[in-house]
Amino acid sequence: MSNIKIINVTQLTDFMISIESGNKSDKAMADNNIQFLLNDRLTTLSNIDPNTTILQYLRNHQQKTGTKEGCASGDCGACTVVVTGSVAGRLRYKSLNACISLLPSLHGKQLITVEDLQDGERLHPVQQAMVDFHGSQCGFCTPGFIMSLFALHKNFPDPTQHQTLEALAGNLCRCTGYRAIVDAAAAAKNHGEDQFDRARNQTINALNAIAKDTMAELDSGCERAFSPTSLSQLSQLMIDNPKARIVAGGTDIVLEITQMRKTLGTIVYVGNVPELQTLEETDDEFTIGAALPYSEFTPHLAAHYPQLGDMIERIGSLQIRNQGTLGGNVGNASPIGDMPPALIALEARVNLRCGHKVRQIAIEDYFVDYKVTSQQPSEFIESIVIPKPRSSTQHLKVYKISKRFDDDISAVLAVFNLTIENDIVTQARVAFGGMAGIPARAKNCETALIAQPFNQQTIDNAKVQLTNDFSPMSDVRASKDYRMTVAQNLLQKAFIEISQPQTNTGVVQYA
Repeated sequence: MSNIKIINVTQLTDFMISIESGNKSDKAMADNNIQFLLNDRLTTLSNIDPNTTILQYLRNHQQKTGTKEGCASGDCGACTVVVTGSVAGRLRYKSLNACISLLPSLHGKQLITVEDLQDGERLHPVQQAMVDFHGSQCGFCTPGFIMSLFALHKNFPDPTQHQTLEALAGNLCRCTGYRAIVDAAAAAKNHGEDQFDRARNQTINALNAIAKDTMAELDSGCERAFSPTSLSQLSQLMIDNPKARIVAGGTDIVLEITQMRKTLGTIVYVGNVPELQTLEETDDEFTIGAALPYSEFTPHLAAHYPQLGDMIERIGSLQIRNQGTLGGNVGNASPIGDMPPALIALEARVNLRCGHKVRQIAIEDYFVDYKVTSQQPSEFIESIVIPKPRSSTQHLKVYKISKRFDDDISAVLAVFNLTIENDIVTQARVAFGGMAGIPARAKNCETALIAQPFNQQTIDNAKVQLTNDFSPMSDVRASKDYRMTVAQNLLQKAFIEISQPQTNTGVVQYA
């Protein structure tokens, strides 16, 4: 049985007064357990299995069945909910997949579900627009679409078509078709104040009242999770629990629960550690905190590396990018992870912390073998350092090959970082994902390029050398021959795009 205490947000002031006046049970509950707003109700969780997803909690513990389960892997968007947090006196709304989000991630936030969008007898404007424009047929996917549109309009009252399509890319509809839904999104623009706007100050005060400087815990007796609130707390936790599983966005690791029916053991949720949520920028480089979501740092990288920004937009849906982190993508050590090849090509470095000690290594040295890294027991990724372009002669080309354009796993991920001066390749860093057991450089290909004229003969020689760099495997995504042919063709594509910038080699109007 779980211990769940729910208080309407209007009662929050009295609740906090009782804490201050010495009610020790409520004091301990407020300080040590997971607290969040479920719509407008303050909710406290204590002895509940931390492997419980938000979706399971809503449906099985709260009987809120409007949020649906489709894929249990963050692909279809039927489980979409919205989470808000108070940042500098403002509320920020983020859509996310409840099916792969764990309860510890809710501490100090507001969870909004489809049940609470209706305002009295009136549908919320995004709900009404879906009705008016016939955006629902079977209706199974509709709650997820509604929540994505709700977050879209809270962040962008008059969204562009690109913003609309980006917001809906993580929601799968099998029967209605997207035109009616996109029309509904347009009709709901500038819908004016809703009940969430009217309760803004009250919500901010309620979120600020939740203790965020004390480490929160969930303990079911068999499973335990910690939510540290500082780097020092996290460091000590990892020393005390060297086998603990770190969870930030959870967009991959939680699949062990939902797809493999495993538990994660001791969980350390790092999404509330401020030092891991930072982005520092100098004239020469970015330092990105390991737990900073993609949606927070991508615009900064895209300003210097546009193709990298375009690729990140395809790593997953907006729901995924609102949760997924750079530290998680690196630490997962998948051979088909999308960011590691780009980081390797850019000569990025990773900061690994153990206690008070930090060591920095090149990203390419982090990956040792399939799912094996150089990270030591009790170490964790603190940040990743990414150099900025060094000159206007540096060209970064990033290509993701997958069966679907959006929200799909790569068959091949290729990155070419070439510096070309006076038609001579002076520097070359070439890296691939999906071609070996780890993301890796193509060093023979690099050697064939460096100090050579940037012409077709050089490219042909470099293509041949790729066969000496990799012996790819065949799997359900691609055969080994396909992977090698694609890798060689992508080098050709990079050559054409750099040498003939006026030539269009891609599909630019895809929706």
